[in-house]
Amino acid sequence: MYILAIETSCDETSISVVQDTACENRILSLVTRSQVKEHQGYGGVVPELAARAHLTNIEPIFNQAITQSGITLKEIDAIAVTAGPGLIGGVLVGVMLAKSLSISLNKPLYGINHLEGHALTARLSHDTPYPYLLLLTSGGHCMFVEVLGFRQYKLLGQTLDDAAGECFDKIAKLLNFDFPGGPALEKKAALGEHKRFTFPMPLKHSAEPNFSFSGLKTAVKLEIERNTIDEQSACDIAASFQFTVGEIFKERTSKALEYSKHKAERLVMAGGVAANQYLRGILKQLCEGRNIEAIFPPMHLCTDNAAMIGWAAIEAIQNYVPPTEIDFQPKPRWPLREIKI
Repeated sequence: MYILAIETSCDETSISVVQDTACENRILSLVTRSQVKEHQGYGGVVPELAARAHLTNIEPIFNQAITQSGITLKEIDAIAVTAGPGLIGGVLVGVMLAKSLSISLNKPLYGINHLEGHALTARLSHDTPYPYLLLLTSGGHCMFVEVLGFRQYKLLGQTLDDAAGECFDKIAKLLNFDFPGGPALEKKAALGEHKRFTFPMPLKHSAEPNFSFSGLKTAVKLEIERNTIDEQSACDIAASFQFTVGEIFKERTSKALEYSKHKAERLVMAGGVAANQYLRGILKQLCEGRNIEAIFPPMHLCTDNAAMIGWAAIEAIQNYVPPTEIDFQPKPRWPLREIKI
């Protein structure tokens, strides 16, 4: 079974061909173009620019993905596309291409929830069995989810304000680091002293495994404003901030493991922030101390990508989910709990 998948929910234009075979052979092609140059001058993603870039990039990326896959369009069994949540202008670009291909090729169409793509990435890359505890953390989301089975998602806790990835990006911008902010901050943090600055850990020891990053972001902003920031100070603030996020993740994950009614044997970290090697190391240490398997998708599958969307469609087909109606409307907001089987 060959699935052609399209992902355009934020600032990555991504197209992939995936198949339902052994783990190491599932991705026949994955072509992703980021929009760093388009948004670099703004320090963040500008929705209108993102939508325009998707329009410009999607045709050559589509052609490249088909060529790399080694199969023809006639061999495709179904089309999968991110139908939300995301920046609606970008989502529409991918959805319009997917609908056109579905009609012209007479292939079934599957509108996939972007969060579900991240939630199932570990099954694509590692064949991770159900159930598992998922820490989904990105620029727009930060949550603990018990993944009990296909489309059996139980939300344990989530951010009450800002997401961790958004916080990384904003702090990086305040420190005049390169865009994208998250990877740039991680590099600078490696050169800094994490004990120089002490930042708060909002919701520490609170009963439910929720997150809050707004207060942390404000504290770092105030520290930057009250100091003369040279290169070393910037690295020290980055290191202290990243250390604090790691401590938050460690404490909140411990709480989620205790809060869950199902004894977790596996912890999966997914989403763009899961590409941060320092945070991976923190959670890996935590899991080793609790005799829990820690699973991290490969770096290129942590950020937004079409392969995870294609795999989510494969699992939907394997679980006899009917195709999506051709006239479906994409959704800028679409919580996991609202996904229908």
